[in-house]
Amino acid sequence: MVPPPLASGSVPALRARSDERRILPTLQAGDALHFGLRSSSCVALLCGFSISGHSAAARSLSLTFGRPCSFLLLGVDMKVSVIGAGSWGTALAHVLGLGGNDVMLWARKQEVCDGVNERHENPRYLIGCKIDSHVKASTSFEEVLSGASAVVIVTPSAVIRQTCASIAPFVNGDTPIVVCCKGVEEGSGLVPVEAELGNASRLAALAGPNHAEEVILGIPAGTVIASQSEQTARFFQGLFATEAFRTYISEDVIGVEVCAAAKNVIAIACGLSYGMGYGDNTASLLMTRGLAEMSRLVAACGGMPMTCLGLAGVGDLIATCTSEHSRNRTFGYRLAQGTTLEQYKAETHMVVEGALACRTLMSLAESVGVELPIAETVRRVVWEGSNLELAAAQLFDRELKPEFY
Repeated sequence: MVPPPLASGSVPALRARSDERRILPTLQAGDALHFGLRSSSCVALLCGFSISGHSAAARSLSLTFGRPCSFLLLGVDMKVSVIGAGSWGTALAHVLGLGGNDVMLWARKQEVCDGVNERHENPRYLIGCKIDSHVKASTSFEEVLSGASAVVIVTPSAVIRQTCASIAPFVNGDTPIVVCCKGVEEGSGLVPVEAELGNASRLAALAGPNHAEEVILGIPAGTVIASQSEQTARFFQGLFATEAFRTYISEDVIGVEVCAAAKNVIAIACGLSYGMGYGDNTASLLMTRGLAEMSRLVAACGGMPMTCLGLAGVGDLIATCTSEHSRNRTFGYRLAQGTTLEQYKAETHMVVEGALACRTLMSLAESVGVELPIAETVRRVVWEGSNLELAAAQLFDRELKPEFY
């Protein structure tokens, strides 16, 4: 018996790329196909065929008899809304477009929308990189969000609450939402998405060693998606997964969010050390002790310390502290050379998340009684203009302690 169609809106529907559209002629209408891939369970009708299992974008599906096949889910296109057209938002929109989704990208500036819609490129970020043709852009929240099956928020952490409040009127109460910003709100020490949008079970956080400059070029990378709901985590796992972008899931939302913010602060510290003329030994010391600070804070906030050893923790820490693409490391280096935060932001058109995070994390750390000496040093240098040489000396002259405490 062919099962009835799903109720409208009950499960996000997915669409295959045009080069993946094949139907096995030997199958008869009503035959049941079972397959396993990277998303939430779904049942759909495909030209009369009953399909059940897990599907992300109808990629290389294995039938019960082991034969690979790909399918087009007819008439069930998926619209994904990406809020934020910076470098990371642009790269993620491109990844989602590669999966065959109809992607609407929200941008503040019309010039960005024109570049995406007319030339498939962002004129302000990732210049020279082509964006998948499935991606369109608009400055209208209503146009971008209307009919969306999923929402991806990629705005700076400083404006995350404002962004959530702005999109709330256009987002259904059960639409899956994933937050990809890398910082916590000043004052609350939180990523305030649930407070503004509600329904925590449909929320997720994405983080990992993912430089936009490499992701948009298809250079292999991995990320972790955390949600208190396994169904939501697996849905986004399948949505983002491509041949070059591997996705993992976690239940530790707090750990992933804190790691995403903390690693940026340590990256500034590493940049400062290199800018002062120190070497790799010093950077390794800062990264390792920074990881210890991160782990203490995650545990104190109720997260899982093991998360700090995963992609959102040590994975992103390595990439952010060592890469030429890292704006936080680069800012730290330039700051040691005399460039101010405002000058750096004006030159790059980018937000230095670690500059804000060194303040927000200190407030969070104080509220849970955790010591963050590296983050505190970065905060004093960035925001109070502390003498860099003196700050470094004071950090190094701290009381000697056991490595793990």
